Amino acid sequence: MSGVDRAAEAPAVVRSAAPNDVAGIAAVEREVFGDPWSRAAFVALIDRPGVSFLVCEVAGSLAGYAVTYHAADEAELANLAVVPAFRRQRVGLRLLDAIMDVSREAGVRNIWLEVRASNTGGQALYRGYGFAEVGIRKRYYDRPVEDAIVMRRHTTRR
Repeated sequence: MSGVDRAAEAPAVVRSAAPNDVAGIAAVEREVFGDPWSRAAFVALIDRPGVSFLVCEVAGSLAGYAVTYHAADEAELANLAVVPAFRRQRVGLRLLDAIMDVSREAGVRNIWLEVRASNTGGQALYRGYGFAEVGIRKRYYDRPVEDAIVMRRHTTRR
């Protein structure tokens, strides 16, 4: 091999999360976030009405996941994480594409999210995907205490 990352070449599959995904998701959540959601929180989201809980697999391995809440014509991207080994391999974009498709099908017009002020990588991903900053929530996050940048995107854009 000539230094080519075979995982980056493998097809990515985005699908609904299943109960057997939760242990891996919870482990990644603890690795990636300072204030992680609990395993029980993820279990409660499986097949819950009004929730899109998606995972992205690359070469059969968990590469990322996302949780979106839908209500009327609005949605909130509540959680999106990419496994560190799969960053910069379009996993986040694949999850955002799937979220956008599911949201459009549900009649959603706007998707909202909060992202840590220090998470410049996440902000760049969202801006590149067409989200725009619309506000700041002071001291929104607890561990560590930090502001959140509020972003929004209309689903009608492609």
